[in-house]
Amino acid sequence: YYAKAPGRLRGAEIRFPFVSVMGTENAMLAATLADGHTVLRPAAQEPEIDDLIAFLQKMGADVERTYPDTIEIEGKRRLRGAEHRVIPDRIEAGTFVVAGAITGGKISLTGAPCDHLGAFVETLGRAGVNLVCGKDTIEVDGTSLDSAGFRAVDIKTAAYPGLATDLQPPTSVLLTQAKGTSRVHETIFEDRLEWMSELRRMGAKIDIVDSHTAVIEGRRQLHGADVEIGDLRAGASLILAALAAKGTTTIHGAHHVHRGYENIEGKFLELGARIERLAEGNDTTSS
Repeated sequence: YYAKAPGRLRGAEIRFPFVSVMGTENAMLAATLADGHTVLRPAAQEPEIDDLIAFLQKMGADVERTYPDTIEIEGKRRLRGAEHRVIPDRIEAGTFVVAGAITGGKISLTGAPCDHLGAFVETLGRAGVNLVCGKDTIEVDGTSLDSAGFRAVDIKTAAYPGLATDLQPPTSVLLTQAKGTSRVHETIFEDRLEWMSELRRMGAKIDIVDSHTAVIEGRRQLHGADVEIGDLRAGASLILAALAAKGTTTIHGAHHVHRGYENIEGKFLELGARIERLAEGNDTTSS
């Protein structure tokens, strides 16, 4: 779409049909330089939204979260430059937490936003994962898992502060190693479960009931296979599955993962994983 205002944008009350992170961000950015007052409801509550608010305030924007689901903006004629440190990536942190758990490893994450991962931490706790949250650290100890192993749990994604949809794929990989039957209910994105067909090629027993629901029968030994990445989070999760699997897994389409994870191979190598970027041309990762 191409849109052009005949003059300056003007403030308005915007009511979203559903909670949208990108919708909230884009409307907020537009409103900071619009004439008049803007109210956004229901505004997304993700930590990244509040971080953007803090950045805009440093630039001179008059923007404030007045209620948990309401953001109000008084437009300005111009903004000024500012310096801002972006908050840590909670999705990357959650990915490495699962890596430590499913491989029986011990990982300490520094600068990790544990207070931004409440629903995820609670879910992993129910599943039997041993993790400890500090002020800005997360420690996961997969070596201390008892003989019963992980426990099956039902999960349901939701807008923040619920379980993030981007953490559903890593959590689903963990549940393939849990004792019992788990149900995954994806409420945010259509067809977010399609990647599980690749996980089944590695030995996971998963029944994809519909585009929003999957049933996972746990405690299945995963094995190496040739799999194809279709998107960012699925790609990272297939790497997690490969780390827990017996044998070698070749993962095609690794460029999807590099869009959202900086130097993921290098970080896993430092943790002791055997992982290699095979070729730039066909963009393949082997683990």
